[in-house]
Amino acid sequence: MHHGICHLSIVPIRILAEDSSEMVTQLLYGDHFKILEKRKYWSKIRDDFDGCIGWIQNNQFISIDKQDYKSLQNSEDNKFSSDLVSYVSDSQNVLLPIVLGSAVKNAGFLTHQHDGALMASKGGKSNLISIALHYLNAPYLWGGKTPFGIDASGFTQMVYKINGYKLLRRAEEQATQGEALSFVEESEPGDLAFFDNNEGQIDHVGLIMQDNFIIHVHGKVRIDRLDHTGIFNTALRNYTHKLRVIKKIL
Repeated sequence: MHHGICHLSIVPIRILAEDSSEMVTQLLYGDHFKILEKRKYWSKIRDDFDGCIGWIQNNQFISIDKQDYKSLQNSEDNKFSSDLVSYVSDSQNVLLPIVLGSAVKNAGFLTHQHDGALMASKGGKSNLISIALHYLNAPYLWGGKTPFGIDASGFTQMVYKINGYKLLRRAEEQATQGEALSFVEESEPGDLAFFDNNEGQIDHVGLIMQDNFIIHVHGKVRIDRLDHTGIFNTALRNYTHKLRVIKKIL
């Protein structure tokens, strides 16, 4: 078996095949992937959704055959959980909690039943902000993708994913997608704003809201002001991020 599916709520993907290694991202329930290398306790995988590569423990996924993987990969079904927490149950009615953005479209394949709200089709651009607000006050977590810990690019990726659209995993990768805008005034709610560090490397991203506000992850998912200079933190009363480019994805 050279493919797998995540049957647990959240599974860390790490740089190295070690428990203490840095977490680069996460698998959520229903995510499927290709296995690139398998060892006694760990497997190196490539996430089918965004191509992210890393190591997961062998006891935290179910192996599937190539035919099933292709079926999941080619499915146009788009169902993601839209509750902060909901549940799936197995044939013995044992409950498993799953988080916002889990791929409940694959619950049937895992012989599970999902109980909760879901997004079942591609939504319009206007849906992005309402989805983003579900994550408000979620704490910052490097590599995180859930309301209980999330990073900047994980946040924008999950908001777009739940709405039926694909973003890459890291901020610098997301900045290669979409159409660049010249001014903040040209942007619409749901567009992405990217920010760089002193070396000119893009290291942050946020979701533009109405009236020159931005929702992004800085310590937690929070709402601040945005202008041509960057993000003005309303609590600290100073600029925390320098604007590099604005991208229209939809």
